[in-house]
Amino acid sequence: MEWIKDKKWWGMALGRAIRTVAQAMLAMIGTEATMIHQVNWLHVISAGLFGGIVSILTSIAVGMPEYKGGDSE
Repeated sequence: MEWIKDKKWWGMALGRAIRTVAQAMLAMIGTEATMIHQVNWLHVISAGLFGGIVSILTSIAVGMPEYKGGDSE
C-alpha cells in the first residue's frame, strides 16, 4: 500500500474523479430537463459528487492500470 502516501497516485485518482464528476453532471443535465432553468441543480451536483466518491473508491479497490508506482513517469 505504498500508493497511499504517493502524491502522483492521488493526483491521478483526483483527475479521474474530476472527469467522472463532470460526466455525471453532464448526464444529469441532459436527462433532467430540456431548458436550463428547469434543471434541478441539487440533483445534478449530488450525482456528480456521488460519481466522484465512487471513482475514488474504485481507484482504491481496483487500482489504476496507468499508475506505475513511485515518481516514475
